[in-house]
Amino acid sequence: MQDRYHQGYPDHQGYLDDDREEPPLDPAMERVRRKMMRLLAVSIGIMLIGLMAVLTAVVYKVNRSDEPQTPQQARSDIPGQDAAAQDVPPAIIESEVPLPSGARLLSQSLSGDHVSLETLLPDGGTEIVVYDFRKSRIIARMRLSASE
Repeated sequence: MQDRYHQGYPDHQGYLDDDREEPPLDPAMERVRRKMMRLLAVSIGIMLIGLMAVLTAVVYKVNRSDEPQTPQQARSDIPGQDAAAQDVPPAIIESEVPLPSGARLLSQSLSGDHVSLETLLPDGGTEIVVYDFRKSRIIARMRLSASE
């Protein structure tokens, strides 16, 4: 009985016991193959270096977050931060702004340690007073008058 793989079918011939060596490539194809192998080696090297850099950064971040962080002090000048969260409550500032008798306050505006007061004077004129409430002193006094 014949071996079923050697029955003479063209699609089965030579698959199992093909011990023939391949002929060498021509020099041009061999140069292309070597360039492709070199490109493959360089690409793999770059990918490995990048992977090591990413893993190093992840390990650094994980180990760095274990260190105790110093709590930042809450600032009252930043919206959303509670000034009452500070350890020491701010001192109460009491002050009196010297205005002419009979003057009426029209508007006020606060900026840092300064308050701007727009006043209506008894003679009908308008005056703007800029007051530093931390130092309890008037910084500027501007009388508004109509130009003719």
